[in-house]
Amino acid sequence: MITVVRPGPLTTVQDLGRPGYAHLGVPHSGALDQPALRRANALVGNPPAAAGLETTLMGCALRFERAARVAITGAVATVRLDKVPVDGEVIDVPAGAVLDVGRATRGVRSYLAVAGGIAAEPVLGSRSTDTLSGLGPAKLTDGMTLPIGELTGGSPPARAAAQAVDELLLGVRRGPRDDWFVAAELFASAYTVSPMSNRVGCRLAGSALTRAKAGELPSEGVVLGAVQVPADGQPLIFLADHPTTGGYPVIGVVDDVTPLAQARPGSTVRFRELD
Repeated sequence: MITVVRPGPLTTVQDLGRPGYAHLGVPHSGALDQPALRRANALVGNPPAAAGLETTLMGCALRFERAARVAITGAVATVRLDKVPVDGEVIDVPAGAVLDVGRATRGVRSYLAVAGGIAAEPVLGSRSTDTLSGLGPAKLTDGMTLPIGELTGGSPPARAAAQAVDELLLGVRRGPRDDWFVAAELFASAYTVSPMSNRVGCRLAGSALTRAKAGELPSEGVVLGAVQVPADGQPLIFLADHPTTGGYPVIGVVDDVTPLAQARPGSTVRFRELD
């Protein structure tokens, strides 16, 4: 078992998500930076879909009741074992020791995988915490315990995780409601990541998009990466815990939202149009 000593502001159990339930109103969820989680699992010999922990900005601290091998990837942070700084992505933790993942100095989310995986009870085939619907394990709290599973098999090498950068260029395919706006404005301006961003969506601040059509839409399906434009004209990019329907028009869809997992508030976002 693992005992939570310091949960951090938002540390959750995440795997690769629960696809295939949008028709029931259930988001995909899962790790925001899936390459980082896959790499952490590979480093400790877990299958790619094993559950690990996703921290947010301030990390977390855990006491291991038995010896364990741990890997930490994603955001850059100082890691301490019983208050002593340790280097490297893979750490052998003795029984009774406290592992502390500190504040992220670059990026936002760190991923902690333990050999055997986090053996929380799966819901709809996934151990991911869904912050919008409330499915899956609760976010970490003081004194909470987490079970460790048995090591069941190796993992193939994972590609490099997203790198935290100060300016992101995201590819967007227009539609389905790009005719509701002066769509060229989306590609002409730079935006900044708002501190109000979370696992549901990345809120952007910048020049408001001009509406070309008045009126309202009935709710319709939305997907990962959908760029929704609320009444204030500021784009919102849906992430892993996004709702499955929405009433604001979607001007386009980002082809890969992974870089946003490590985008800190104030980072610059620009869009480029894809065919």
